[in-house]
Amino acid sequence: MKPKQYYFFTKPQHRRQQITIAMSSDEDFSLVIPPTTEETLESIKALINNYKAKIKLGQQEESDLMEQILRVEEALEEEKARNHHLKQQNNVFSAVPERKVAFTGLTGKDRQEFDMETNIVYPMEGGTAFITFEEEVVASTILKMQKHEVKVGRGCRITVEARPVHLMLPRLVEINSEVSSQHILISSLPKMEIEPLLNKLEIHFSKTKHGGGEVEKCEMLPDSWTVALTFLRNDIAKGLIETEHHDVNLQEKTHRVRVTPFLNGTITNLVTKMTACPRTLLLTGIPTIMDRETLQDELEIHFQRSCHGGGEVAAFLYNPLGQHTSAVFGGPPKNTDKETE
Repeated sequence: MKPKQYYFFTKPQHRRQQITIAMSSDEDFSLVIPPTTEETLESIKALINNYKAKIKLGQQEESDLMEQILRVEEALEEEKARNHHLKQQNNVFSAVPERKVAFTGLTGKDRQEFDMETNIVYPMEGGTAFITFEEEVVASTILKMQKHEVKVGRGCRITVEARPVHLMLPRLVEINSEVSSQHILISSLPKMEIEPLLNKLEIHFSKTKHGGGEVEKCEMLPDSWTVALTFLRNDIAKGLIETEHHDVNLQEKTHRVRVTPFLNGTITNLVTKMTACPRTLLLTGIPTIMDRETLQDELEIHFQRSCHGGGEVAAFLYNPLGQHTSAVFGGPPKNTDKETE
């Protein structure tokens, strides 16, 4: 039987669609609706959007990989620089002559500890004085009394107030040290005038025949009576350290000096604490009624007398009104907790 064709209008567009109805002899039929052009375009658009999303995701992944590559390259450059620095340090350390040493310290610690002497500069206001007693109990008694009437001169009295002195002290100091490739430390030097000594050393170690080179700076370290010498080039120090002992013309004769590595130190960690001085007190409210030395003597005599609660005075420093000065507090003596002035 020949298929019949029918036309239908569908809502909401009311487009005419042709539907072919295939009918068999027993009057069964099926509908065959071909896809429209609009539906095909929508599927293509969806497919394009899907590909665009995949491309965008791929680009983001590529960008993330590039960032990772850059970070890895930077880390490699830092590691190369660190290895180069350690190699330079090793070259200088290897130049130090080997010698036998005897270890007498304690074991079982992860870090090296050392004693450090502190020098604290304490600015003083005018009309004040620092007094340090031999005994802590005397300082405690004077502090508890707080206000003190002091007789100075004939028929003149002044009232001063005793206050505690608090200092900020280091409790923990960590230092990162490294050997300098441009510096040497010269020791075993004779006692002589500093300026001629520095000139002689600079002249000697600037000559290539002595293994030296052009000198940038020559500086005396008076605390240890050693000289720190700086070269313009960083390949001179190693050879001088390897030789260690050098004969230098000093004081019109040959003197053998010792050359060792120079360490640069950087504080990496500092922990401080506030501590009250156990023997030192601050006296305030001191008027300028006589010359400095006389008034200082009168105050010191007053606080030495036991009838005033005082005792033996170890140190006394007075700063008159209108003047500026500073007190220097040194490190405590070994095996004690007392401060020195």
